[in-house]
Amino acid sequence: MTQTARKHPDQAHYGPGQRLLRLIPHALAGVLAAALFLGVADLVSRLFGPTSSTLVALGQAVIRLSPSWLQEFAISAFGNSDKLVLYISMGVVGTVVAALIGVLARSRMKLALGAFSLVALILLAAVLMRPENSAVDAVPTLIGAGLGLLALLLLGGAATGWLRPGDAHPAPHDLETRSGRSRAEESAHSRRRFIGLAAAGTAIAAGSIAFGRSVNAFGRDIGSAAAQLVLPSPAVPAAAIPEAASIGVEGVPPFVTPNDSFYRIDTALAVPELAPEDWTLRIHGMVEEEVTIDMNELLELPLEEHHITLTCVSNPVGGDLVGNATWLGYPIHELLARARPTGDADMVLSRSVDGWTASTPLEVLTDEDRESLLAVGMNGEPLPAQHGYPARLVVPGLYGFVSATKWVTELELTRFDEQTAYWTDRGWNARGPVLVASRIDVPKPLAEVAGEELVVAGSAWAQHVGVETVEVRLDDGDWESVELAAEVNTDTWRQWKHTFADVDSGRHSVTVRAINAEGEVQTGERRDSIPGSATGHHRIEFRVS
Repeated sequence: MTQTARKHPDQAHYGPGQRLLRLIPHALAGVLAAALFLGVADLVSRLFGPTSSTLVALGQAVIRLSPSWLQEFAISAFGNSDKLVLYISMGVVGTVVAALIGVLARSRMKLALGAFSLVALILLAAVLMRPENSAVDAVPTLIGAGLGLLALLLLGGAATGWLRPGDAHPAPHDLETRSGRSRAEESAHSRRRFIGLAAAGTAIAAGSIAFGRSVNAFGRDIGSAAAQLVLPSPAVPAAAIPEAASIGVEGVPPFVTPNDSFYRIDTALAVPELAPEDWTLRIHGMVEEEVTIDMNELLELPLEEHHITLTCVSNPVGGDLVGNATWLGYPIHELLARARPTGDADMVLSRSVDGWTASTPLEVLTDEDRESLLAVGMNGEPLPAQHGYPARLVVPGLYGFVSATKWVTELELTRFDEQTAYWTDRGWNARGPVLVASRIDVPKPLAEVAGEELVVAGSAWAQHVGVETVEVRLDDGDWESVELAAEVNTDTWRQWKHTFADVDSGRHSVTVRAINAEGEVQTGERRDSIPGSATGHHRIEFRVS
């Protein structure tokens, strides 16, 4: 006798399209369970350190494991929004994985619970692998995972009885369930139960995420802790900025970049929460005497104020990952003099509280003519949290990836042939000198410009060397020198403008290049950022009406 295989009720009574529709509540159950897991864990992490957040730990692991070309693409393509894009990408991938687990729970609940637990264990490992975390930081992930598993069990069970009225005609043996209710009544009860559980789960997950840590990880307003730090008046105030330092063309960014507009590029998804009373800087390694300084001692030192432009090595040609600020801090060369580096040392490995490192040439930091600072203030205020509060390094003439360590807690004197840093491990230049560069700010690309006189303006920089000349050309014509704004110092950018007369209507292009004080002409050769800054002339196209 041939035995006929028993079909699942869906196979017997529903078409392919209807069976697919019946998977939707199961997929939704998986997504809501994952949202509850991550949202509650994120909320509970507020009682612990910022890196105890499961989402933050996952994001940091993704950053750490991503190849350098992918990180460079993210920074150059998305700039200050790179962290938001990372969270969105994690959300998309996580939603797909959670939906698949939810669908699996429809027929194999135990296997789905095992898959959910495996994902939770991977995320728990990401939390515990953070260098600043301890076993207690696992608590948020464990609480979130427990609630997520419970949600998957309850929602998955409620979704199993889901039946859309009119989808198909139930077979006779399905007309009454063991509870005495008809199949239609049982399905209606399951729908109500599922909808109620789903609504409650959505509210809890949304509220947890809204009040958790990660929603602020890519924001600019990170908190008000920095406002509590009272800065002393500088013993050496910055020189007054003359009006002539601004070129006076609308559309050109101001000479001093406001704090909330200053670019932010770093690997920290959650800004470290480091109180001034808990901060210390340790100088150690190849030194005659190890030095440790706390915030009280630092603020009692004769602080200096300097105008310094910072540039990100990932800045694309014509990009906006550059900004100028007035920084308040103490000269790094004075701190290093206390420790007395040994003759074999040639590099300072600076370390952030979150473990990020940068390699800076020792001769740069001991150069008394270079205003390298251990900074505590920015534009007359304490450092904003996202820019390194309570203390960071500011070094003119070097790209930030080898010098501008935020939330700095260590300076280790060592050698380039003995230690490497975060970005140099990923193929970047270990010394990172800033190259001469320029940018067109006015007109904007593809703009419609009225009139016969064309005003072109922008900025140029060659930190610690200075900009001597800027030249522009219309279409493919000859290079013409521009009008330069006054130079404040060689460590800041310079604004410039130029007027082209009698420009015909139609489509045109403008190209710019700069020449530094040592006669180096900005190269027109195009190259990517790796290993040490993108190069090429900035060129825009526009139309004259």
